[in-house]
Amino acid sequence: MTVRAAAASGARAVVISPGAAVAGKATGDEETRVTDLAHMRRAIELAARGHGTTSPNPVVGCVVLDASGRVAGEGFHAHAGGPHAEVVALRAAGERARGGTAYVTLEPCDHTGRTGPCSAALLAAGVARVVVAVRDPNPQAAGGAERLRRHGVTVETGVLAAEAERGNAEWLTSVRLGRPHVTWKYAATLDGRSAAADGTSQWITSPEARADVHRLRAEADAVVAGIGTVLADDPLLTARPAGGPPARQPLRVVVDSAARTPAGARVLDGEAPTLVAVAADADPVAVKAIAGRAEVVRLPRREPYGLDLAELLAELRRREVVGVLLEGGPTLAGSFLREGLVDRVVGYLAPALLGAGAAALGPAGVATIAGTHRLEFEDVTPTGPDLRLTARPIPLRGDADVHRNR
Repeated sequence: MTVRAAAASGARAVVISPGAAVAGKATGDEETRVTDLAHMRRAIELAARGHGTTSPNPVVGCVVLDASGRVAGEGFHAHAGGPHAEVVALRAAGERARGGTAYVTLEPCDHTGRTGPCSAALLAAGVARVVVAVRDPNPQAAGGAERLRRHGVTVETGVLAAEAERGNAEWLTSVRLGRPHVTWKYAATLDGRSAAADGTSQWITSPEARADVHRLRAEADAVVAGIGTVLADDPLLTARPAGGPPARQPLRVVVDSAARTPAGARVLDGEAPTLVAVAADADPVAVKAIAGRAEVVRLPRREPYGLDLAELLAELRRREVVGVLLEGGPTLAGSFLREGLVDRVVGYLAPALLGAGAAALGPAGVATIAGTHRLEFEDVTPTGPDLRLTARPIPLRGDADVHRNR
């Protein structure tokens, strides 16, 4: 496989192929930098293959070069409990790893869990240099870089760190903030309407956009919707990606403070696990009717939103949920934004206008323009006739993390 990668602004593009050294006229430090960027970018591509199957572990990719700079092995972490990316790449490289370089998107772990420490595997393989994108923020697993250095291995960190963090945002948020990462997904017309004046909403966006939503569901650990959406649209909330059934269905979560989920609702059909979150003081009879078809958790009320959303996320984290896809509706989405609990927004905009009807977003705690929730675009991609917009909240001044967390 060929990897094309450009270095920082002004650098030449290079082509890297297994069995071929880096081509180009760059020399010395410039050549090393170009090589590092290209191989780390490839490692990030490999890591992305684990989305949707590694939770509660991070996604990690690794590329191993031999001592002459030729690609000897590649790997990624495919599922929790399985071999880590470094081990997969080292197995592929074999003896060719000795004296070579390993590119890893996340600092090699230095602890024994379901698998052994990757730092030890790199030392045993005789790797001479390790290039890391992101340091491991998990105190239980961190320390691999220091261990490698103590044993004479050259370790460099921070190469394409921002890009690698974006690809591992769910897990990093879970570790750094102690709660699942939340992606709010919505579909709307160009004038921001998610339904017509009569309440109809199927379908505002194209089949291509809806297929992409199923990809997002397949990558998430949980899909969250409010009772308003369940009553209005009766969604399944399962992942049905175009390539066939996913490795596992996400947990379906209904935020239903008054326990109004109908017995015949499709989210209670048994096709995927379902959790209904109700208020601690919800009617016992209504709760019992739901409990026969799904798991029910009682949470504290928080007016005027209904339930304590921070406690909901804490409950999901206890269930090893790392990434949440929030599918609304507008009231619930506004509540999440008001609480600073949205880490990414994915909007599907259809080239259509309604002029009336429900807005995609409900009240979000903004009274004046100065309180606007500001975001920065990460990606804009045509999806059929629609546009998929991906953006992240701009950190509040003084935040140490990339996420807004009030």
